[in-house]
Amino acid sequence: MPLARSRLGLLLLGALLTFLLYLLHPDAGKRGRPAANATARMGMAAGEPPVFYREVSAGPQAGGTASPGRPDVLFLHGQAFTSKTWEALGTLVLLAGEGYRAVAIDLPGYGDSPPAEMVATAQGRVAFLDHVLQELGMRRPVLISPSMSGRFALPFLLAQGDRLAGFVPVAPVGTKDYAAEQYHQVQTPTLILYGDRDASLGPQALQSLRHLPRHRVAVVPDAGHACYLDKPEDFHRALMGFLRQLK
Repeated sequence: MPLARSRLGLLLLGALLTFLLYLLHPDAGKRGRPAANATARMGMAAGEPPVFYREVSAGPQAGGTASPGRPDVLFLHGQAFTSKTWEALGTLVLLAGEGYRAVAIDLPGYGDSPPAEMVATAQGRVAFLDHVLQELGMRRPVLISPSMSGRFALPFLLAQGDRLAGFVPVAPVGTKDYAAEQYHQVQTPTLILYGDRDASLGPQALQSLRHLPRHRVAVVPDAGHACYLDKPEDFHRALMGFLRQLK
């Protein structure tokens, strides 16, 4: 009996020490939580159609601008996800900590954004993103576009690429809808990102997007189609490297 009590006491002591070490770890609880010098908010962008967004900005003023020399960053999402994905991964907080204004939206019919008839056509989807940029006050942002959101991002890139400081397609759909000559005309700096275990959309998108004249490629190792979920640290490292080299 004394031996059993002694073992139980040691186990409890070990658990307590582990918990204390977790609390003392510098990264404990930080993922998804705004830093002291960042402001987080969420809401519905005004106008029609209404668009739900999440935002983390550097500095004390919500809805503020990025630090000097750093562009705003707008995150779209794939079919199985919403703006919540980027919050949960800590992506918005990470960028805000580096001085960027990071905004993620729910596309029409996803998350908290209601459906919108205007996005039934490519022209309507271009108008939708134009509406988002205006209502959120984003001037020449970097556009992050995974998977399904390529239906929105690609027509906008080809029609109004000069309004973007950068473009980060993450295995987007719809790349084969456009000819090489159309891609050749785009001068937007682009980071083509995909996971090395994505055997379909990743390589397929690369075949088309490689015609963009100012592109670079980053392949996330041991990651599938949603490479940002499989390897968030590698994804963040590639994204931050691209953002830092933008002028």
